Amino acid sequence: MSLRQLEARMWADACAAMERAERLRRQFFHHSAPHWEAPIDVFETDEALIILVAMPGVELETISVTQNAGTLTIAGERPLPAELQDAHILRMEIPYGHFERHIDLPPVPFQISGRHLANGCLMLHLAKGLR
Repeated sequence: MSLRQLEARMWADACAAMERAERLRRQFFHHSAPHWEAPIDVFETDEALIILVAMPGVELETISVTQNAGTLTIAGERPLPAELQDAHILRMEIPYGHFERHIDLPPVPFQISGRHLANGCLMLHLAKGLR
């Protein structure tokens, strides 16, 4: 392995470690702020934006979706299952607790025209041009 390849590898490893540390810090040590952000996919058709938010274990009734000044905010909570409340954590990769996700919208008027939960994902439809 050349010196350049070794430096690149070390840099990639350092960046990955920093990313893991930041994810853990956000998840466990920021009690005043949301503990985690749900991952999203955003799609666009001629009529709407469709936003898919991965949030298995979250009930539709507990999810808040608001739109304000060009930003869509999705918030809620994924509770730790009751049978795990007294268990000792050996490994924890699934985030629990309060979550909040802010999505900047394009400068087009949108109206939330539908939302449903399927296969652990929230699907939001934002119709274009309605206000």
